[in-house]
Amino acid sequence: MATTKELRELTPEELKHRVQELREAVFHNRMKRRLALETDFSVHKKQKKELARILTVMNQKLKETKEPVNG
Repeated sequence: MATTKELRELTPEELKHRVQELREAVFHNRMKRRLALETDFSVHKKQKKELARILTVMNQKLKETKEPVNG
């Protein structure tokens, strides 16, 4: 799990790639839970939190690149 500081150092392309990977992992873990194949349920929660953290950093970077509108 990456820290917020580490995530801010990544490029937008790297962040998008990590989001894609985590979304797939969350989906697969959800399916494993439904089929009772997964016994460690904390993994799903940790992945969801990391996904939210990455999306937050991406949104912050997007707001920083936009210039404020005057008028």
